[in-house]
Amino acid sequence: MNALWPVRLVDGDTALRPIRMRDQREWREVNQRNRDWLRPWEATIPPAPPGGPITRRPTYRQMVRHLRSEAHAGRMLPFVIEYQGRLAGQLTVAGITWGSMCSGHVGYWVDEAVAGRGVMPTAVALAVDHCFYAVGLHRIEVCIRPENAPSRRVVEKLGFREEGLRPRYLHIDGAWRDHLVFALTVEEVPEGLLARWHRTRPGASPGTPQK
Repeated sequence: MNALWPVRLVDGDTALRPIRMRDQREWREVNQRNRDWLRPWEATIPPAPPGGPITRRPTYRQMVRHLRSEAHAGRMLPFVIEYQGRLAGQLTVAGITWGSMCSGHVGYWVDEAVAGRGVMPTAVALAVDHCFYAVGLHRIEVCIRPENAPSRRVVEKLGFREEGLRPRYLHIDGAWRDHLVFALTVEEVPEGLLARWHRTRPGASPGTPQK
C-alpha cells in the first residue's frame, strides 16, 4: 500500500477502482455475457513446448491475487471500470518500470452494452492522468490488434500517437498476432488527457476528475 494505491478515480458516470475478490460474481456475469464480443481480442496461452511446463488460464481468485501482488510491488494498477455504479469492464496499467524509462502500458475491455457512450476513453484518460501526474510516469503505451477497430477508436479519440507495428507480439485468440503500438508522453498533454478529451468530445462539457 502507498499514497497512490489503492485509489478511486471518477469523472461523471465513469469510475475506476481497484478490483476486489468480492467482484467475482458481477465480473463473471459481465465477462461471460460478452464472450463473443471479447474473444477475438483476449490473450490466450500458447501451446507448451515439448517437455516444457503446461500453463493454464488462472481462475478469477488467482488473477486477483496476482494483480494485488503486482500492485503492492508498484508494478501494476489493476482497476475495474464502473459505469453508473455497475461493473462495466476492466482496465490495467501493467509493466510499470522506473529508472531511465518511467513507463507503463494499458490494457482494457468494456461491456458491449455500454460501448459507444464514451466510457472507455474516459476510463483511459483517468488512468493516464493518474499515471502521469500522481504516479510520475513519463510514457504510456497501448498495443492493439490492427483489426480491433473499437479499441483503435479509443486511442485515436484521445490523441495517442501510432508508433508502428509489432509483428506476432502477443498470443491472442489462439495464435500469435500483430499489434499496433500507440503511445503518449506527459509532455504531449500538458493540460491533462481528461481535460483534452472533454474539450474534443462532441457535446461534452468540461469536468474535473475526483479521487
